[in-house]
Parts: sequence; structure tokens; C-alpha cells
Amino acid sequence: MILPRSRRGSRPGSRPGLRRRRLVALATGALLTTGTALAVPASAAATTARSATPLVVDARWGGHCTYDRLVIDLRGYVPGVTVSPVPRLVYDGSGKPVPLAGKYFLEIRLHPAAGHDDAGNNVYAGPKLQKIYLSKLKGIALTGDYEGYVTFGAAFDTAPSYSTTVLHSPERLVLDVAHPNVC
Repeated sequence: MILPRSRRGSRPGSRPGLRRRRLVALATGALLTTGTALAVPASAAATTARSATPLVVDARWGGHCTYDRLVIDLRGYVPGVTVSPVPRLVYDGSGKPVPLAGKYFLEIRLHPAAGHDDAGNNVYAGPKLQKIYLSKLKGIALTGDYEGYVTFGAAFDTAPSYSTTVLHSPERLVLDVAHPNVC
């Protein structure tokens, strides 16, 4: 028996063009899978970058006409921050008093955060203990870097009125302390 030309080479019971449709479907599936595979690492990298512990790399300050500013620079993202008035400053872990002169103190706690990398190398390049001569801000200290918390202390002669802001590119936490106009 001679088969018609369109059915030659195909299996009995199969329709013409079915093989071509199957190949197109397989090729399309392969392309979609490849596209998904290429897209997953990018989203996974974004998730990993966000989930990696942010690193505290510096602290700096400046005086302005109506406020003093403390800036904490980070690598990664700005984590949760708690700023609390405290009666005195102590070093985390030891509980030893921080030798900063002042009558009022703020504790600035970042979590999750670290001042060191995964190998234990220090990445924080800012001051550990610094006397400052601004209108309100009189000193800062790095008081802790332990188990996912980085803590700073700030000293003042008078009760501080403050606000915090998160700024990006580069990532940083800003603490502004209001004072009367000195300009």
C-alpha cells in the first residue's frame, strides 16, 4: 500500500504537522524555561542583597544654622532604627560607662546591622569615641557591635529635640537635633 505524500514518514494514526507543532512547543518551552532561569538569579540576588546584614561603615556630623546633624553611613540598606533617650551611656556587653561629658544622652540602635564582615574584619571606619563642639551635639561613641545590633551613643548639654530620616544612594541614617538659629 502506498500512503499519500502528506502521511509518509509519520506514525499510523498521527495527523500531518503534529510533529512540527510538538517541536515548536518544545522549543517554546525551552526558551521560556531559559528566560525564567535567567530571571530567577536576578530576583534571587535582589532578595539576597536585601536579606544580607547591612554594614555600618562610618559616622559623621556637621553643624548647621538651626540643627546639628549626625549621619550613620551603611552598606546595603538602612535597617530598623530605635532612638531613645537614656540616663547614661554604657558599652554593650560590659556595661562600662562611656566617657562622654553631657547631661542628656540618646542611644541609637540599628538592627539587623554589623560593623564587621562575615570573616570578623572590622568595616566600621568612623570614630569609636569622639568629643564634638557643636551647638547641641557634644559627643558620639560606638557603644556596641554585637549579635546583629550596632549601637551608638550621643551626648548633649541640654535636652535634645530630634528627628530621624533615611536617605539613599548612598544609604544612610540621619539624626537632626534642633537648636536656636546661630547664623
